[in-house]
Amino acid sequence: MKKSGKKLLLCLLAALLLTGAVFGIRYLKSLSDYRRAVAEISFEGIDIADVRDGTYTGEYNVGFVYACVKVTVCGGVLESVEILQHENGRGTPAESIIETMTELQSVYVDTVSGATNSSLVLEKAVENALVQGLEVG
Repeated sequence: MKKSGKKLLLCLLAALLLTGAVFGIRYLKSLSDYRRAVAEISFEGIDIADVRDGTYTGEYNVGFVYACVKVTVCGGVLESVEILQHENGRGTPAESIIETMTELQSVYVDTVSGATNSSLVLEKAVENALVQGLEVG
């Protein structure tokens, strides 16, 4: 192989390695931001009995996991929670907490093992919906 061919091959290899490193660093930064966002989720402790009757939409996004829900409250009872959108990696099993919320009449239920982050995002989306129906003052 000629020197110019070897030089070109080395340049291409260097470019590929540099590109891979840049994308790797960007991915690791996104992953770090996601983990921090999940760790910073905090809940207000809403009592459903304090929420006015109505249907409310709430959402929450931590980067790799996003949820949008529609929540219906009537007479201080959590009648239904519908998942409008749930983007997740392997967190689909977390969607079972919606049924648990209506059974226990609470937003704050145990997370699903193996889908903890998705569970927390779904809970926060439901809480964000309910906040809209709180009596002011």
